[in-house]
Amino acid sequence: MMGRTDRFCRYFLRLITRHSLLYTEMITVNALIHGDAERLLAFDEAEHPVALQLGGSDPVLLARAARMGEDVGYDEINLNVGCPSGRVKGGGFGACLMGDPQRVADCVAAMRGVVRIPVTVKCRIGIDDQYPQETLPQFIEQVCSAGCRDFIIHGRKAWLEGLSPAQNRTIPPLDYSVIYGVKAAFPNVFVSLNGGVGSVDEITHHLKYVDGVMVGRAAYETPWMLASVDESLFGDRASLLDRPSVIESFMPFAERERQRGVPLHRIVRHVMGLFAGQSGARAFRRYLTEQSHGLEAEASVLRTAVAFTGAFHESTHHERKIA
Repeated sequence: MMGRTDRFCRYFLRLITRHSLLYTEMITVNALIHGDAERLLAFDEAEHPVALQLGGSDPVLLARAARMGEDVGYDEINLNVGCPSGRVKGGGFGACLMGDPQRVADCVAAMRGVVRIPVTVKCRIGIDDQYPQETLPQFIEQVCSAGCRDFIIHGRKAWLEGLSPAQNRTIPPLDYSVIYGVKAAFPNVFVSLNGGVGSVDEITHHLKYVDGVMVGRAAYETPWMLASVDESLFGDRASLLDRPSVIESFMPFAERERQRGVPLHRIVRHVMGLFAGQSGARAFRRYLTEQSHGLEAEASVLRTAVAFTGAFHESTHHERKIA
């Protein structure tokens, strides 16, 4: 979810679900250590629980980056062993690490040695010509030997040769049975499923076989799918809001960030899918796109955009205070 799950997106999503664990974009250890770490690690306290996702393959550097993440307050450190992009492959990390489970184990051991928060791994069911039914359990077992007990597994192989990152999201077939098999083989490991999940009904189905489900693109493109998660999966009816109330709660944050110098369009681009499938959704998106650019744009354009949907007629207009 590079370029999507930044801190503005995460704040917005937290208004829809209180309990779901949120993840940062993958941040490379070199960017953290040699770049603007304060900006890259920034997050709002309202985002908790939130995990820092790291990309890298050097145990020493990953340990240093993990410690930085813990020091600023992240709840989890996640090592990305699933990204198939050419740039990531060229850097020797991401999905290509599935071919070197010992390296992943060394990285996990190094990070666990310096932090007290959980260290987790996000991976694919396999890469290239691997036979996942054999290689994935071997990978899990070796990384478990370093103390990792929490894996998020994407149900597609990553083809590092011949397919672009975009093609890797659709062409390799999903095979959830491999992930179900891992959970059955490793009952003491927390196994989460990822890839192609687009509804709460699908989440509920998968939870019959695994411990957790990670939702990426569907949650970004149609974020209101998360509105029922807190009640249906966490038993919390207090989280229920309507779409206009979410916008009202987001506006003070957006205005505060705008006054700090963040262009408004960078903040509001993440709310474009809130009314997906609803009357006026296209007008909502068009208005925000047109009106959120420019130095004079203010967060109040969000309220005006909602008026195009007619949703304010159904709103309770209550606000939720976010620290």
